[in-house]
Amino acid sequence: MNHLQNILLVILMLFSSINIHAQQDTLKLQREARTLLRNGNKLYNQQKFTDASVAYKKALGKNSKYDKASYNLGNALYQEKNYKEAVPQFELTTKTAKTKVEKSEAYHNIGNAMMEQKQYQPAVDAYKNALRNNPNDDETRYNLAVAQKLLEKEKQKNKDKKDDKNKDKNKDKKDDKNKDKKDNKDGKDKDKKDDQNKDKGDNKQDKNKNPDKKKDQKEKPKPKQGQMTPQQIKQLLENLNNEEKKTQKKMNLKKAKGKKVKQEKDW
Repeated sequence: MNHLQNILLVILMLFSSINIHAQQDTLKLQREARTLLRNGNKLYNQQKFTDASVAYKKALGKNSKYDKASYNLGNALYQEKNYKEAVPQFELTTKTAKTKVEKSEAYHNIGNAMMEQKQYQPAVDAYKNALRNNPNDDETRYNLAVAQKLLEKEKQKNKDKKDDKNKDKNKDKKDDKNKDKKDNKDGKDKDKKDDQNKDKGDNKQDKNKNPDKKKDQKEKPKPKQGQMTPQQIKQLLENLNNEEKKTQKKMNLKKAKGKKVKQEKDW
């Protein structure tokens, strides 16, 4: 019995030792990650955003759940104009943030990154989520208004393009139909005239004895393929004029102001 107890005691001591070593390793990695984060923050403040990104990535390599490092990495990527890669870092922060204010700032930065990519619907959604977590943020409220205006303009522009495309499509069908009618009419007139000429030729056989003699009357020329009618030319000029006005008439809205790139410090 005593022998069995001794074996169990040894096993417990062994597991305890392994657990202690694991905890020590974890604490060591966390300390290293914290040091890398601080180095990244110093580089970020010096506007060395690429070097800061490298430091933050190394910190995450030591501790993948280090939310401050992921948030700061998102800010550094944003400053590098690498908006596409910045968004996932901010999204991670929205899931790990401990306070609503931190979560709001992360959503705000997502909105800014989406605005830079001209993805206005995701930007609107992000700003709304930011306000849900911090309703008193006037900066986010302003950015939301700008994003909504740009989204409305984009939808209207797409609608106009679709309407113009359908209009041109219907016009082409109508023109083709009119052309077919005209071709049929010209064909019938030509056949009728040929029959009349044939009848005259039967009465005057001496005129048809020479097969190489050219006809006196020329065939009526058919309309050229693709030739535009005056109405089509007028419509084309109006469309070009409208497009030029749309290009010149840009909204005098300020860009979404303020980039909430507040760094998470850990010192």
